[in-house]
Parts: sequence; C-alpha cells; structure tokens
Amino acid sequence: MPRGKKSTPAPAEPATAEEVLTKIKSLNASHEISILKLSEPISTVPSDPNTQRTSDVSNASLDAPTPASLEADLTHYRELFAKLRFSYVEQVTKEKFIRAIVGDPPLIVAPQENLELEALNAAAKAELKALKTDVADMVADLERRGAELARRYEGVRLQTATLEDMPAKIAGLEDAVARLKKQHAGRMNENSELNLPLAKTVELVDAKKRKRAELERTLEQLQNQVPRKKKELERLQTELGPLETKKQNSAAAAKEAKRRKEAALGGVEDDLEERGRWFRAAEAGLRSMLEIEG
Repeated sequence: MPRGKKSTPAPAEPATAEEVLTKIKSLNASHEISILKLSEPISTVPSDPNTQRTSDVSNASLDAPTPASLEADLTHYRELFAKLRFSYVEQVTKEKFIRAIVGDPPLIVAPQENLELEALNAAAKAELKALKTDVADMVADLERRGAELARRYEGVRLQTATLEDMPAKIAGLEDAVARLKKQHAGRMNENSELNLPLAKTVELVDAKKRKRAELERTLEQLQNQVPRKKKELERLQTELGPLETKKQNSAAAAKEAKRRKEAALGGVEDDLEERGRWFRAAEAGLRSMLEIEG
C-alpha cells in the first residue's frame, strides 16, 4: 500500500431488529437502570420482628415506594433534622454557659467580643444562605434532570416493547407479501403494466391521470352542451311534426292521383309502355348515327 494513504474501512452492515433487541436485553440484564435503591430505608432496620419503627412514617412506603410516599418521607426527615439541630444547638449553648459560669476563673465576655462574634455570625449566615441557595438550585436541576431521565427511560421502555413485537410483525408481513406475490404472479405476467419498476409505474400513473383529466374536461363540455342540444331537438321535433303530416298527405294524394289516372286510362298503360320503349330505341339509334354522346 502506498505511504500516506489510509485504507477505507468497509461500511458496517445495518443491524437487524433481532440483533438490536438482543443487545437491549443484554444491557437490561447486566446494568440495572437506577440511581438509588429508594426501596431501602435510610437507617438500618432491626432484625427483631418485635422491634417497631419509632417514626410516624408508614412502613408500607418502604416496601412499595411511590413519588408521594418519598415526598412524605423527605418532609418527615427534614422536620426531624430541624428538631435535632435545634436540640443540639440548645444543648451546646447550655453546656458552654454552665462551663463559663462554674469555671475558675469565670469566663467574662467583653462587648467588643460580642460585636466581633455577631459580625462573624452574620458572615457565616450569609455564606450559609448562599450555600443553601446553591444547594436549592442544584436540587432543582437534579429534579429537572431526573424528570427528563424518567421520560426518556419510559420512552426507551415503550420502544423496547414495540421492538419486541416487531420481529413477529415483520415475519407476518413477509409471509403476506410472499402470498400476494404468489397469487398475483400469473396476473402480472399477463399484464406487463403490473410488472413495471417504480419510476415507470409513476410515469404511467401520471399519464393515466392526465388522460382521465382530459376525459373529464370533455365530459364536462358535453354535459354543458346537453341543454342546448335538448332545446334544438325539441325545436326540430316541433318542425318535423307538420312536415310529417304534410308528407303523409302528399303520399296519400299521390296514390289517389295515380289510382285515378290508371282508372281513367284503363288498358292504355301497356300501349304507353311499348311506345316508350320504341322512342328510347329510336333515340339511341339517332344518337349513334349522329355520334352524339349521351
């Protein structure tokens, strides 16, 4: 291979639905999708069945944790920690006060020291407030991320369930396609238009649509001409009535005139026919003698 040229890796074949489903199942089996096992209690539960929990929170919330039960536990523990902190501060303050009184020599605090302690206390309170604000923001961000993660996990779970049903559906569709191909094989051989590729089929459909549009326009034009043609037909029928009557009268009059003429001539008809043949023969002889073309 020439230097400076890198071999292009062959494109990876797309994974099938079965392979993707197998990988997802292996991931679900080897990695438990959870951040904390919230079903476990914070404190160690005694193994003695006669020992009961001292708090007022129901033990059922630990067996089947729900968002509402977890929120109740959090509120309960916050109240307990607040009471514990207050009791601790009170106890430490009492202890320091008693030691300061009974000490030898007794501890005497000057006003300046109180002012300095108040300033330090104010600074510590401000720092604590800032830290609480940061913690509250961090908790809100974690809650938002947790909700987003829960939605994504639910979407993945639904998609996994859909993917599990996909191979059976694909197999059913493939069987249906094979069956339809087998049923319509003879028909497709008879009609070449049914065996066209997609591009030519689209062109054929467009041509059929254009032809259909032209026929629809022609039909619309003819339908628009129907009322006028009907009126013209009615007018012609109206004019044809007197003419038909006149024709019948004329035919009847001609028959009557012929009958009267035959009755008047009697047997002269044969003589007239014979004389007509003689005149025609004489006319033909004269024309041939005089070389007159008829």
